[in-house]
Amino acid sequence: MDKPKSNLDFRLMSLTYRLRDFISPRINILKEVEIKPGFSVLDYGCGPGSYILPLVELVGTTGKVYALDVHPLAVQMVQHIASKKQLTNVTTIHSDCETKLPDKSIDVVLLYDIFHDLSEPNRVLNELHRVLKPNAILSFNDHHMKEDEIVSKITKSGLFRLLTKGEKTYSFLPLDKT
Repeated sequence: MDKPKSNLDFRLMSLTYRLRDFISPRINILKEVEIKPGFSVLDYGCGPGSYILPLVELVGTTGKVYALDVHPLAVQMVQHIASKKQLTNVTTIHSDCETKLPDKSIDVVLLYDIFHDLSEPNRVLNELHRVLKPNAILSFNDHHMKEDEIVSKITKSGLFRLLTKGEKTYSFLPLDKT
C-alpha cells in the first residue's frame, strides 16, 4: 500500500508544480494524447490537479474527468478546483489503487510522474487495464525513469503494448487478456 507524502511535502510539491505549469502548460503534454470531446479520462495520481482544467477543456461538457490520488490534500485541491470553476464533470477518488470504476469505462488514463513511487506497480497496472476500454490509451510519463525502463516495466506485465512514443509521453494500448 502506498503511503501519502507528509502534508508539508505535498504543499511544497504543489508549489513547484504551479511554477512548472506556468513555464510549461500541461495542455502542451495533453495534445500528444489526442483526447476528444466526450472521452472519459482518469488522471491516476492527480496530485494538486495540474491537468484538471486542460482535461475538462478537452473532454468538453459531454466528457468526464476522474482524478485519483492517495493523498487527501490532492483530493481536496481537485474538489476545490471543481467547485470554484463549477465543473460538474469532475469526480475525485481517494485511493492507493482501486478506482471503483466500471470495467472498460475509460478512454484515456494519465499515469504521469507517479510510477516510480508505486509500491505495487503491477497491481496498479492491472487496475488500469481493467478500466480501460479496448483500443484506449494509457498515457505514460515519468521523468524519473529512462526510456528502456519505461517500456520494459509497462510491457512486461503482458497487459500493454507500446503504441507510440511522443515528445513528452508514451502511449500504450491494453492487450486482450483472453
